[in-house]
Amino acid sequence: MNSTEYRDLVVNTVINLPGDKRAQFLSQLNASEKNPVVLFGFNAFLGSLGVDRFLVGDILAGVLKLITFGGLGFWVLIDYFLIGKRTRSKNAEAVQRIAASMR
Repeated sequence: MNSTEYRDLVVNTVINLPGDKRAQFLSQLNASEKNPVVLFGFNAFLGSLGVDRFLVGDILAGVLKLITFGGLGFWVLIDYFLIGKRTRSKNAEAVQRIAASMR
């Protein structure tokens, strides 16, 4: 999921919510939303420890990354390209989960 698709998902979700629930939805989303740029930084500095994967919620991938020291560096390089998409996907799941609880 790219950033445009994610933004469109959030906008459409807010539009479809009743007016009195919109502020509550945005507040809960801001509290649970992860920033892809911050997680990219965690990958750059602590990627071999799997910190970025733990923060996204991929516990198994984080443990595997930790045990293998980031796949001896290869997994860290791969995550430079994948962590932003994975973060937005997890954020999209949070959008849908929060919106479902509002209805």
